Amino acid sequence: MIEYASLIMVGVVFLLLLLGYPVALTLAGTALMASLVGVISGTFDIAFLNASPNRLFGIISNQTLIAVPLFILMGVILEKSKIAERLLESMSNLFGSLPGGLGFAVTIVGMLMAASTGIVGATVVTMGLMSLPSMLRAKYDPSLATGTICATGTLGQIIPPSIALVLLGDVLSNAYQQAQLGQGIFNPKTVSVGDLFAGAIIPGLILVFLYACYVLVTALVNPGRAPIAKTERVDFIQLATSISPPLLLILAVLGSILLGVATPTEAAGVGAFGALLLAARSIGIEELKQISRSTTKTTSMVFFILIGASVFSLVFRGYGGDELVHSLFEDMPGGATGAVIVVMLVIFLLGFILDFIEITFVVIPIVGPVLMTMGFDPIWLGIMIAINLQTSFLTPPFGFSLFYLRGVAPDSVSTIEIYRGVIPFIVIQVLMLFVLAWQPSLATWLPSLLYS
Repeated sequence: MIEYASLIMVGVVFLLLLLGYPVALTLAGTALMASLVGVISGTFDIAFLNASPNRLFGIISNQTLIAVPLFILMGVILEKSKIAERLLESMSNLFGSLPGGLGFAVTIVGMLMAASTGIVGATVVTMGLMSLPSMLRAKYDPSLATGTICATGTLGQIIPPSIALVLLGDVLSNAYQQAQLGQGIFNPKTVSVGDLFAGAIIPGLILVFLYACYVLVTALVNPGRAPIAKTERVDFIQLATSISPPLLLILAVLGSILLGVATPTEAAGVGAFGALLLAARSIGIEELKQISRSTTKTTSMVFFILIGASVFSLVFRGYGGDELVHSLFEDMPGGATGAVIVVMLVIFLLGFILDFIEITFVVIPIVGPVLMTMGFDPIWLGIMIAINLQTSFLTPPFGFSLFYLRGVAPDSVSTIEIYRGVIPFIVIQVLMLFVLAWQPSLATWLPSLLYS
């Protein structure tokens, strides 16, 4: 029984999470209780817990993680300001007179919002409040309208600069170094957040293109589902003034990282300062207080979970969990391919009950080193996980994106219509996963070109 203690820990954690206990306290509490039982029974070496202070110091001194509160601040500012509303109005006037034009406008604005906020819940709620009433007034089919909003909202998982990719990049970097050290490579290569940002660009843009194509084909085949909307005359000056600020901000942040001009942390500082300048006219003291509270609350949650996950991983490794997982994967039918399929399936199912933060900090440190030891590219693996989670957040009946939109959608839109609307986008997501598995270069080509 003792050889499976690490897996029992994992099972206890997920059971407690299902019962509604806080993630950070569940992780740390389960680990400390397991270590106490192990010390009393003589099956656990307390020296593993002695490494906790060094782990915590490593977290607070991690330069990459400083980008997290700055990107969160940037996203919350853009969410609370009127920038997205003005952008949606301008894009609707530009494309509204075309078949499916309003849906196309929502897709583009959702992409820019996802890139700006990097948080799925914020994007879905904001787009739901802004665009769903307009689409329903234009007689759009409710399932098409809600499906488009939910799908574009989840782009915050994959479109950089994304909070999910920042956290995933840091965890994958540690897992990659651990995998190489386990193979006897004592001068390990590194993978950075910038690598993951570069790897996500092509798959992310392909998804946006496929979303837009689906809306356009639907409008052409069945015009009643996406009728041409009545729009005002396009004011190109207004269009330029509404689209330029967020676009320039995204390009400044992302471009400085990809070109090596700035680290993700420095770019996040530029992004947060730029967002403050853009929103200076539209936010007051009260809004600024709300922004500060929201940023502090979200940042505290992220780091509290990270600390709990750090303690959990120490105890998990102390019980030999990494060796157990490695042996289970090696004995799995299908070898490395079978192992990665099982991991993707487990992550997909966990996406129903856990947020990306918990999955990133709990699951990836366990399975990441093993998969990379088997030869999988860390950048490809990170993008696959991000798209997989994006698909999970869309899938009925438990997808987070569906719950977010249900909370702001009018009662006239049924839950079944929301579920039905996301099905085509889920198919697109799964297709993207298969294509990425078939052609890993879609994720690895641009990073190798930029950082060769």
